[in-house]
Amino acid sequence: MSRAQAESVIKSIIREISQECSGKGHAVSETLVAFMVKAVVLDPDNGFNVDRSLTKDDVQKLIEMCVEKLMDTESPSLETIKMQVYFDMNYTSRDEFLEEHKRVLESRLQPVVRDITDSRARTRDEFEALYRKIVSCALLRSGLGSPTDISVVREATAALQSVFPQTELGNFLHLTKPDKEKQLKELTQIMTGIRLFNRNAGKGGQGIDDLLAILSEAIPATERNIDVELHRTTQLVFKYTAIIEKATGIGYRDEIPLEFIKQAQINCRQHEVFLRILMNDVVVSAEKVRLFEAEFREKMQSLKETVQSKTAVPTAHVYPLFVDLSDLWTGFQDEMVLLSVLSNILANLDPFTKIHSAKMTDDVLEPLLANVIILTDQERVTKSMKAKDRIDRTAYRKLEWHYPETTRDFEHLPFEYKGFCSFSVAAYDRLLLPSNPNIGVLRYKEKYYCFSSKEAAEKFASNPELYISGVIDVAKASPELIQLLELHAQFAAITPYSGERRSKKLVKKPVTRCDAGVQTEVHPLEVNMVKSYEWNEWELRRKAIKLANLRTKVTHSAQTDLSHHRRDMETQVYLPKEVEIQTKRAKHTSVPTPSRYLAGLRGGPPGQTKMIDVDLTMDVDTHQIADDYEPKNH
Repeated sequence: MSRAQAESVIKSIIREISQECSGKGHAVSETLVAFMVKAVVLDPDNGFNVDRSLTKDDVQKLIEMCVEKLMDTESPSLETIKMQVYFDMNYTSRDEFLEEHKRVLESRLQPVVRDITDSRARTRDEFEALYRKIVSCALLRSGLGSPTDISVVREATAALQSVFPQTELGNFLHLTKPDKEKQLKELTQIMTGIRLFNRNAGKGGQGIDDLLAILSEAIPATERNIDVELHRTTQLVFKYTAIIEKATGIGYRDEIPLEFIKQAQINCRQHEVFLRILMNDVVVSAEKVRLFEAEFREKMQSLKETVQSKTAVPTAHVYPLFVDLSDLWTGFQDEMVLLSVLSNILANLDPFTKIHSAKMTDDVLEPLLANVIILTDQERVTKSMKAKDRIDRTAYRKLEWHYPETTRDFEHLPFEYKGFCSFSVAAYDRLLLPSNPNIGVLRYKEKYYCFSSKEAAEKFASNPELYISGVIDVAKASPELIQLLELHAQFAAITPYSGERRSKKLVKKPVTRCDAGVQTEVHPLEVNMVKSYEWNEWELRRKAIKLANLRTKVTHSAQTDLSHHRRDMETQVYLPKEVEIQTKRAKHTSVPTPSRYLAGLRGGPPGQTKMIDVDLTMDVDTHQIADDYEPKNH
């Protein structure tokens, strides 16, 4: 059967199981049904052989068994599986949840944003309607009041007009769509910061909740609720553990509902794990709020000092402060939403613990706990803290042991089985005891195993494979342990059940693996493919036209930044020499310019004119000889 056919068969089985459960009045999710199908197939007591294809009878048997288990309303094991499925489907890490929350908000705002960015306003009425849409979008994005509240809208409009007057809509419409979306976000942040500043100054704040006061009350209340549930669950765990330990001893009585109590203990342990996860998130949230509050007050004080006694403040100074206030307030809003989700998960986890808590009341547990000392997890760890209870590594030279004082980052080692005793889970059939790593942590096949006592560590070290396979055995019978003890990787290395039995126990062998490589010829068959072949005549015509056009083209070349200086060239030249020439000393005289004047040509009576030649040339003796001068270099 191919993979696609197998998936189709599994989907049809899941669908049929879901329909039968719905027909009997129990609505179950497909995730829960899929988990139950895997659990039934893995359980060796059910007799399924995963090495061969399921027959029609096997499929019918599988459906009946799954429906029967899903309809069992008195099974703590089923409730544990339901709890795990619910938590996996509703809980995510802090960063993933906040990212998903922002994505959902943006997706809901997209129609409003698209209406603004696609607007082609022309008239005055259209511009006013567009401005109102921008105000509504900013209110929806900021979460500071409802867009249907007139007082909130007026305050938001006044805050927006101080940074983005209606006359700027023309420039806004000429922007590209990404720039419009970016400007809308920036305007929302600035408007939010202005409203928060005005609220702090007592000049506004309509529709703005006091998130600081709400968080200061909600976080401690949530911590108390989780702590109450955690205390109740751990007390039941301690009682169930004491009863199981008593039942494994000599004084075992048949009237003790041991199987039910073991399932109840696993249920409580899983509930405890989830509660501690929620508590850790609440503690982180409280620390985040404390840091946000200190920074918010600091930014608010800095903003007051910036705008105090100033009629005009540069926007480059004040706008970043408004944006910072908006970002911090968004952080408060995220913590509120996250806290609400954690409280909702906390409330929804409680119904999964009702079956065993309603049946195993104090009146029922009291006779079972007669002459039994109930120890807490901390008391068990303290009891095994004696120096003589530590493993002597010299006694196990072939095994590697780690201790707190000799191992770096000892507390961060990835302990197997969620830190529970690796020996007691297999040896005492699902008994979950807290381990004490200070006894010594065994490193076996790159995994770290810790134990509740020195005796448990010694027995496990004598035959680790026996107890590791024993953990897999009990996990197959109780599939809720797969997630609780984080056995997903171990199950991938276990041989599937093959139907063989010996003394009513599953026969398993460890899977041996090795790295292997196979080198094959790249192209074993010769392929003659013409890359230039074209079957489309229009493509051939296009190429022909392209070639015809090239005949009339001229090749041009140009030097670019990438092409110049690509080749090293050298040229040797002879530079001109510096030469000097000296001439003789020279003298010269300044000869006066000859000058003559003819007088008597005009002014006399006709016929009586007499021309007189007057020599006006100056005497040579009156001129000095020019100064001597030195010869110049040429």
